[in-house]
Amino acid sequence: MGELEKEVLPLPPRYRFRDLLLGDWQADERVQVEFYVNENTFKERLKLFFIKNQRSSLRVRLFNFSLKLLSCFLYIIRVLLDDPQEGPGGCWGCPKLNLSAQPLARFDWAPIVWVNRPLPLWGLQVLVALISFLETMLLVYLGYKGNLWEQVLRVPFMLEMMNTVPFLVTVFWPPLRNLFIPVFLNCWLAKHALENMINDLHRAIQRTHSAMFNQVLILVCTLVCLMFTCICGIQHLERAGNNLTFFDSLYFCIVTFSTVGFGDVTPRIWPSQLLVVIMICVALIVLPIQFEQLAFLWMERQKSGGNYSRYRAQTEKHVVLCVSALKIDLLMDFLNEFYAHPRLQDYYVVILCPTEMDLAVRRVLQIPLWSQRVIFLQGSALKDQDLMRAKMDDAEACFILSNRFEGDRGAADHQTILRAWAVKDFAPNCPLYVQILKPENKFHVKFAEHVVCEEEFKFAMLALNCVCPATSTLVTLLVHTSRGQAGPASPEQWQQMYSRCSASEIHHVRLGDSKFLGQYEGKSFTYASFHAHKKYGLCLIGVCQEDKNILLNPGPCHILASSDTCFYINISKEENSAFVLRQQEQRRQRRLPTTAYHGLTRLPVHSIIASMGTVAMDLPESGSSPDSADGTTLGLPADSERPRSIAPVLEVAAACRSPTFELLSDPSEDEAGLSDDDAATSGAWVKGYPPTSPYIGSSPTLCHLVREKIPFCCLRLDKSCPHCPYEDARAYRFQNKLLILSAERAGNGLYNFVAPLRAYYRPRQELSPLVLLLETAPETHFLEAVRWFPLVYYMVGSIDSLDDLLRCGVSFAASVVVVDKESSIAQEDYMADAKTIVNVQTLFRLFPGLNIITELTHPANMRFMRFKAKDRGALALSKLEKKEREKGSNLVFMFRLPFAAGKVFSVSMLDTLLYQSFVKGYMISITRLLLGLDSTPGSGFLCVLKVTEDDLWIRSYGRLYQKLCSSTGDIPIGIYRTESQPAPSAERQVSASGEDCEDPLEPHDTLACHLGHRDSVPGDQAEHPLLRRKSMQWARRLSRKGGRLPSKTAAERISQQRLTLSRRSEHQELSALVKTRMKHLGLSAAGYMEVMDHDNTLSYILLNPSPATRLELNDVVYLIRPDPLTLVSPGSPGRKASVSRAEDPKDSTRL
Repeated sequence: MGELEKEVLPLPPRYRFRDLLLGDWQADERVQVEFYVNENTFKERLKLFFIKNQRSSLRVRLFNFSLKLLSCFLYIIRVLLDDPQEGPGGCWGCPKLNLSAQPLARFDWAPIVWVNRPLPLWGLQVLVALISFLETMLLVYLGYKGNLWEQVLRVPFMLEMMNTVPFLVTVFWPPLRNLFIPVFLNCWLAKHALENMINDLHRAIQRTHSAMFNQVLILVCTLVCLMFTCICGIQHLERAGNNLTFFDSLYFCIVTFSTVGFGDVTPRIWPSQLLVVIMICVALIVLPIQFEQLAFLWMERQKSGGNYSRYRAQTEKHVVLCVSALKIDLLMDFLNEFYAHPRLQDYYVVILCPTEMDLAVRRVLQIPLWSQRVIFLQGSALKDQDLMRAKMDDAEACFILSNRFEGDRGAADHQTILRAWAVKDFAPNCPLYVQILKPENKFHVKFAEHVVCEEEFKFAMLALNCVCPATSTLVTLLVHTSRGQAGPASPEQWQQMYSRCSASEIHHVRLGDSKFLGQYEGKSFTYASFHAHKKYGLCLIGVCQEDKNILLNPGPCHILASSDTCFYINISKEENSAFVLRQQEQRRQRRLPTTAYHGLTRLPVHSIIASMGTVAMDLPESGSSPDSADGTTLGLPADSERPRSIAPVLEVAAACRSPTFELLSDPSEDEAGLSDDDAATSGAWVKGYPPTSPYIGSSPTLCHLVREKIPFCCLRLDKSCPHCPYEDARAYRFQNKLLILSAERAGNGLYNFVAPLRAYYRPRQELSPLVLLLETAPETHFLEAVRWFPLVYYMVGSIDSLDDLLRCGVSFAASVVVVDKESSIAQEDYMADAKTIVNVQTLFRLFPGLNIITELTHPANMRFMRFKAKDRGALALSKLEKKEREKGSNLVFMFRLPFAAGKVFSVSMLDTLLYQSFVKGYMISITRLLLGLDSTPGSGFLCVLKVTEDDLWIRSYGRLYQKLCSSTGDIPIGIYRTESQPAPSAERQVSASGEDCEDPLEPHDTLACHLGHRDSVPGDQAEHPLLRRKSMQWARRLSRKGGRLPSKTAAERISQQRLTLSRRSEHQELSALVKTRMKHLGLSAAGYMEVMDHDNTLSYILLNPSPATRLELNDVVYLIRPDPLTLVSPGSPGRKASVSRAEDPKDSTRL
């Protein structure tokens, strides 16, 4: 090794940096060696020019294609110059033959073998043949790889030899210059050259056309070549027969191949007839193969879609919808909501989906309404090629939706996150609208412009449904685009009012640019909200200052500025409205009363708000006059027995008053109105922010908390521990009724169900215990988050088990929330809700008076909630729903009683919230504030107020608006109304016959106790006289039957029991079953079934009704109450100074 190292020479001077600088390398005598990528031989250079190099090869192919076309053109010229009247020529220089006297039964081969070819034409054809021959031989030489027969036996080579060698022979043998040569076969060589040219073109420009383009090109070329070959062959063979011209031969081939066959032109001799047979056989073999390949490519193209053209992307606007699985419901919801806005009518929708579209989606996309505006592309958002096909970099927005039907929701979120990252990497300037299922994955897509977390909104909405009835329906109506066109066609009055009010949406306008709100610049927010509703019928709910967050009802202390952006609820936005003063004058002259929405939907869009303004200004019931001096007060009622008045709404609040009770005061002073146990328990409560959160990205909310975190063992409701000996809900003796939530597992989103129900603005005495009925035990991190909230328990059980329901206190619960199971994904569509619907139906039968709030996966399954086979009302609603679906309504299920009453909710309704954010970027923020997911300082919150008998003196919604704005600063946004409807006569007869039967298994003292409980709880029966009358009749029947003595003999007693059992109603059987199970579990049956079924009532929402709307007993008014923390004056010492007036805290929420 040492010797070898010594023999290594030093680096030559040429390669040393010092020598390069000094220039010593120039004196070196070394030889420079060049290395070639290709062999430096003549053959390799020719191969590089003719074959390997894309651009030079493309030029050679183009020249060859032109040469073949020229040869076919010269053949056509030769045919046209050939006069059929003259006899066919023989060899070169021979005299022409006259065959006119030859009998028609025979033919001579001379006209077929010899043709008339002028000398100039012969020279051109020889030149073309020589060039083609030389080119062919050169390509054979360059393509030779050791097997000569492989090159010689190729069909293109044989055709070249057939069309070129005879012409070269005629140069050396002149008599053969008139010999017929089938030059028209060069069309097939031209077709072959065209295919090679297209391939070289793709290589040269580094771009590829679709396979469909190549296949269509091949098919067209094949058809042209077949027709041209048949035309030329028939024309030449008929030189010995009918002497057909070139046009006659063209006519014959078109008629024959089109299967028409007139018969006026036919081949006369057998060679031409044989050629026709051969060409038809070739066509029957070749063309079906070509059409089959074309059809296959067309079907594949239809499955995968094409490309969104760059020209269209630069001249038209489009958005991209990325989904992992395209369902018909999701597609129609997106299209109906997206194209509901007038300014989006010219947009295109490009759908990018990795799976094939099913038959239902394909049928919808073939409708002319959508086929011209919706483009489907099969591809993945993770591939740049597919994003390029969708022109993502030119898109106005990209919607990325998760697959909620995926069994593993976490995996579905992971796919969505990757899609969002891929789109952001490919098109950084494209706005993203992302839907996430689980809240713990939300922070991965914080870069997106708008994000909707499904579980966050779902659980927050279900929580508010327990304290604010039908919140889910309220939010759904606000985020949907509905034109209110179904009301006048409905036979029921409540459907008309409900439909017209559901057309209200949230709009925005800059105060300085508004013709409605511009006059309130410098006024307080509550003053502007009341007077805007009074004059124009719009409900001002929020404001946003420059570069600040949105505030809902900032209160009377907020002064409006011209730069503020105002948010209001109305049927139409301000730009689509106009003042109609002439109609107002005519109505005043005629002295016609103006109703709330009389004929509203028959008016054009631009006059809807104007008509509502007329309603607000002319209140016939309130006695107000638009010509009054101040115009700020409404007239007093005519009833002199109630000398009550409504204070005017001040333009500018004199001072921000502190509320009637201090929310951050000493909690021990709230114990006066509580029991001893509750006082001892609430003494350990404080208000603050939860110290732990189960996931990253949750918004901090000020809540009621415990001073010391609750032990894990005390959170278990049905298990005793050293700290708590109770094992069922009744043993705890809660003062308020329970709220029960049934779910499959305790996900992180469930935290958003607990937090809104423990918000700081909810009075302590109104907090209801929460019981989480879970099928699987919750994880430790979730329990760590909820152990800081008071009155929160969990229990491992299932809604399928009656024993589990009874242990968790369902018999005396205020509401039961049933969450759809994540694992209930069925193979058949719409079957995912089957188990949930049946379980809820069972709950309705066992506990008729229970308020059950259900979440479904598919909105179409709402019709099965509380299903009755022969319910005429349900059949009428079903017909109305079908009409709405035919009209293309966005809410075909809005008239279903469970949805209108807020008893059922589908998370797919929130999809439109993301779609509307494209036009209204503030919708997600406003919805989060309404649901309590975000708590912006100074922003109000959603609450309700129930109208009692003491409040009916106000009489109208407009006067209620003034009362609230002038006293508490609350802004009403709608009414939740419950009406009674008479039951069908058939149902009344069945229920009466069932009530006549007595349950023999229930002792009389239990019945007496049961009746005593009914009489002791008259709340619901006082609200519904029909229920009270039926219950009293049932009580009298049972009391009369209770005094009867049984038969003396055992046989008669047994027969009497059999007869009674056979006549016992289903209601009594279910009641006996529940009481038996409660007795078996050691639970008291007192209080069970003390509230009867509410099947004879219907509930619905009036969103932003007119000021003239009459208030009714038990109406629930939705309010946006200002933030109490902003009303606390900084210098107030505390609660003792703010409640010097002896006033009950509950009275602050009453009128």
